[in-house]
Amino acid sequence: MRVAVLYSGGKDSNYALYWALKQGFEVRYLVSMVSESDESYMYHVPNIHLTELQAKAIGIPLVKGFTSGEKEKEVEDMKAVLEGLKIDGVVAGALASEYQKRRVDRVAEELGLKSFAPAWHRDPIEYMREIVGIFDIVMVGTAAYGLDESWLGRKIDERALGELVKLNEKYGIHVAGEGGEFETFVRDAPFFKARIVFDEVEKKWDGCSYSGVLDIKRAHLEPK
Repeated sequence: MRVAVLYSGGKDSNYALYWALKQGFEVRYLVSMVSESDESYMYHVPNIHLTELQAKAIGIPLVKGFTSGEKEKEVEDMKAVLEGLKIDGVVAGALASEYQKRRVDRVAEELGLKSFAPAWHRDPIEYMREIVGIFDIVMVGTAAYGLDESWLGRKIDERALGELVKLNEKYGIHVAGEGGEFETFVRDAPFFKARIVFDEVEKKWDGCSYSGVLDIKRAHLEPK
């Protein structure tokens, strides 16, 4: 089956790609939607420009789509990108967002494509435990009380996962960051032919809204 993977560079889209490759699908494209709006309902925003570097590390062509981020229209913008690809299905990293999954499913149905969401409704702790064991994941965005500035740029490993579980118990933070509570970036995975190394980063923290972003200004590929 020829598929495109909706690819943001974060943990969930990389898991979707990991799953598709394990299924033996022919992953023809990675599709990244670039939103002008930081408040996109559908798409990951932090460091989306680096999906080009990730695609190079993976060795799968990247197709970029652009959207103003206007609610609902951004779904049509995605449809326009997928419509031009010779594929049989689309794979998404949806975990718990009914809003996102319903719209991806609807677009796939309208285009006659099969829709896959391998992480859908998985137990968050079990899911996170699996992916921290196979990916090099860094937190690059936070928007939840309890996740302070120290989390920006932090690798999500078993220790960090244990802390997220405690924060879930104390503040109700979603362990897998659903609802935009935190955003991630994957520097390495089994299907990467080279790992990504950060050369220059900048932390942008807003104490009033208790949110922040790790802006990755420069990065390069390093052979494995």
